Amino acid sequence: MKSQPISAPLALWLDPETALSPEHSQALQVSGWAVMPVTTLDSLVAQAPDAAVVVLHLALDVTRLKAVQQLLQDAGLSTPVVCRVDRHELDLAVEATQAGALTVLATQDVRPASWLRLLNQINPSAARVAPQPVRNVVFVDPASQHLLALAQKVAQAEVTALLVGPTGSGKEVLARVLHEASGRARGPFVALNCAAMPENLIEDMLFGHEKGAFTGAHREQKGLFEQAQGGTLFLDEIGEMPMHLQSKLLRVLQERQLTRLGGQSVIQLNVRIVAATNKDLKKAIVEREFREDLYYRIATFRMRLLPLCERPGDIIPLAMQSLLQHDKKPWQIHPQAQTLLLQYPWPGNVRELENVMRRALVLCADHLVTPAHLMFDDWLTAASMTPPALTISPTMASNPPPQTVTAAATAQPSSVVQQFMSDAIQAMGLGKTADDTANSTPHYSPSALAEVASPVTDLSSAARMNEHQVIMATLATTPSKTEAAKRLGISPRTLRYKLAQLRELGLGMASAY
Repeated sequence: MKSQPISAPLALWLDPETALSPEHSQALQVSGWAVMPVTTLDSLVAQAPDAAVVVLHLALDVTRLKAVQQLLQDAGLSTPVVCRVDRHELDLAVEATQAGALTVLATQDVRPASWLRLLNQINPSAARVAPQPVRNVVFVDPASQHLLALAQKVAQAEVTALLVGPTGSGKEVLARVLHEASGRARGPFVALNCAAMPENLIEDMLFGHEKGAFTGAHREQKGLFEQAQGGTLFLDEIGEMPMHLQSKLLRVLQERQLTRLGGQSVIQLNVRIVAATNKDLKKAIVEREFREDLYYRIATFRMRLLPLCERPGDIIPLAMQSLLQHDKKPWQIHPQAQTLLLQYPWPGNVRELENVMRRALVLCADHLVTPAHLMFDDWLTAASMTPPALTISPTMASNPPPQTVTAAATAQPSSVVQQFMSDAIQAMGLGKTADDTANSTPHYSPSALAEVASPVTDLSSAARMNEHQVIMATLATTPSKTEAAKRLGISPRTLRYKLAQLRELGLGMASAY
């Protein structure tokens, strides 16, 4: 008899002082664990029946360990507790072991091997099954933690799930969580974007064909349903599926069997369906763009993913995760940069955040991301954020330039753009005149202020602003113009030409050197 797939055991992460780091999350998941951060004792008790272990951080003594043990005992649970202790606190580690901790790990230990040993200690049979790489996911915000807990419960039931959320919010990530937390975790995960395939190819891709079914069918081809046997089929953007295919899909979902194009034999299916859309399917039903019977077939359990701006607790961990995916060295995000990341509305959601952090990787040389390294996509959206007060240097206050407009009477630039330009100018020492050398407050010329404050209304202006910001940020993080030109991928002569353009805008580039 074929053995059943082993789903990942759940580790509850309880650390009142520090949030679950991307490094620890990745180490746990790579070694075969599913991890869920909990912040209160009530949530700990609620999730403990489904958990294989509680990972507890100890700081001063074992009082917290004894309280958790008593809480679990009162709930009638025998969930083991693993303690994390600073590697220098040897006495505390010994005391935790004597108090009944299953084992003690160093707080700084992010090696997957350590968590794999713990997995083998709790479930020896897992040692005979090589753990599969698990997609590193971030669920830190309370709303995301609630969604993760719900997804893990839904994963254990053989029901069709519909994931609803805006583009780039992580619907495929959640679909993989549903797959990896289910009994089908060892089976295949097959994904199809219904909006990306030509209409005449989707049917063939889904159901397959027999040899000779049509011109060019020189051999039989299994469809995605067959390829996903024993696993999960993810249908992304299902709201874009043509109407005539919706009826065929409905029949397959109802009967759990299909017939290939040009074939006669019936193929039984053992596939779980997870669908996703960014459309309002109820509205599409009214407009006769989506079948109502198919909607109720795929929406057995409906889960909604919030936009990134509505789950701010995920923003900084996701930013750190994006940095670590491309460079494993330790990274830091400056508090001011964190503030900008939290203020930005993220119309592109997680996908846009990944793009912003990749740009920061290019511009940052010392693994410290500052506001000068953040380049956002949607400047017009950023302009709706609360702008900081315009800083006027003492020189401008005593000798106001012609046509100066007060901050209250002019349209301010977005806080992102203004902070970016300010940090870049200050970092390079730009905008200082000979008389202002001793003054640390930069002097902005009227044309420079107009360039920053004026709204971007056409593509050429947006491209010029973007180019100038990249140049200024690169100069701020490199020791010489030669090195800056090399990093920008242009010749020193081209860079000198670009600097001359900036000087014409009144940014005082000549005084920088």
